Amino acid sequence: DSMAAHCMKQGLIHAVVVGADRIAANGDTANKIGTYSVAIAAKAHDIPFFVAAPFSTVDFALADGNKIPIEERNPVEIYQVGETMLTPSGVDFYNPAFDVTPAELITAIITENGAFAPGDLATSQPQPLSSAETR
Repeated sequence: DSMAAHCMKQGLIHAVVVGADRIAANGDTANKIGTYSVAIAAKAHDIPFFVAAPFSTVDFALADGNKIPIEERNPVEIYQVGETMLTPSGVDFYNPAFDVTPAELITAIITENGAFAPGDLATSQPQPLSSAETR
């Protein structure tokens, strides 16, 4: 993901498709760390940014991405290789596994039920059958 913006600037990328670990009702999307940066670069270069995920990934109980918990990975992944320390002791680390891409950076969310603008997810939520429909 660190070369994505360069490739976009060079005209080598025409669309971005990412997965999702969780999608809030408004379309904010949690995915592996670095996804948000790629979405920002895509927006800057006017490149469509799509999220592809099963519809079950949408959590309608979460209004927006601010409610998505972000897992933090073990900091040892950053400062140690095998038994070798790569940094001086006492340095603080932050190692999130995911980030949240705001819905306004997402062109569409593609599911097995179709493609939706992020703001249309709430209206696409399956509705329970009424008692008249179940007779």
